[in-house]
Amino acid sequence: MKSSDDQEDLGLGLKPGDAHYRAYVGPPEDYDLIAAMTFNLLTTLGLRQHHSLLDIGFGSLRIGRLLIPYLNQGKYFGVEPHEWLVAEGIKCELGETSVEAIPFDFALAQSIFSHCGLDLIRDWLSAISRSLADNGALVATFLPGEEDSKQIGWVYPECVNYRPATLEKAAADANLRFEILDWKHPRQTWALFAAPKFDSSWFENAPLTWNALLERTTRHKHQPINHP
Repeated sequence: MKSSDDQEDLGLGLKPGDAHYRAYVGPPEDYDLIAAMTFNLLTTLGLRQHHSLLDIGFGSLRIGRLLIPYLNQGKYFGVEPHEWLVAEGIKCELGETSVEAIPFDFALAQSIFSHCGLDLIRDWLSAISRSLADNGALVATFLPGEEDSKQIGWVYPECVNYRPATLEKAAADANLRFEILDWKHPRQTWALFAAPKFDSSWFENAPLTWNALLERTTRHKHQPINHP
């Protein structure tokens, strides 16, 4: 049984946006769930230890605490304007470590576009497209709606909605391919913003699962090689 001190340390019972390193980034009760869900999605899409990854708005390292020890040294890169979140995340979840800026194969924006005006989303997509590998991808969540939000800038903790067609157009303007992903999220919708050579054909008409990825990987490894 958890003590009251444990409950307080983990921010349980606090509201999203409260000034606690776990609560500020979302419901504290879902802190571990969101991290596990995101890590599983990225590895199912093909993230491996040698890849580099950009974590946009990494906050208190909710997913970073899983990605940093998984990825090879120097392969995790994060952007976060709230320094206190970073400091608390490192202190409480990881211990002292460092994150370096490098080119990347994957980018992540979990619960970022759901708090951004379309102006910021377009800026992010443009910047990411310029740095993303030809076969790389941004994985992001958003809140679908029948109308587009008119908000501009960063509106956290308020949430905003966008039509999928609007994000598809913003992605195309940045030379990225937009696809809705069949990957459950407690409140939002996962989407893929893929560079031109990112291969998503293997789950176009099939479930996006670890089993499907492993079958594809195994099949490719055992394909016969024709020598001239």
